[in-house]
Amino acid sequence: MHSLQKTPYLLTREQASTFLGIDPKSFDKFIRSNNSLKRFMIGKQERYTVDSLLEFIETHSI
Repeated sequence: MHSLQKTPYLLTREQASTFLGIDPKSFDKFIRSNNSLKRFMIGKQERYTVDSLLEFIETHSI
């Protein structure tokens, strides 16, 4: 089980893929490229919350 105590609120692409247990390239191809994933922009850099990642996975599960 993943400990959320040490997880920053806004995750980078690499942190988000690690949280989900997938490769960053797979994250880009299958998750990040989908416009329904909520993201927070800091300048041109995307950040993701654990809640937005979990919501995306739950919504797109078959």
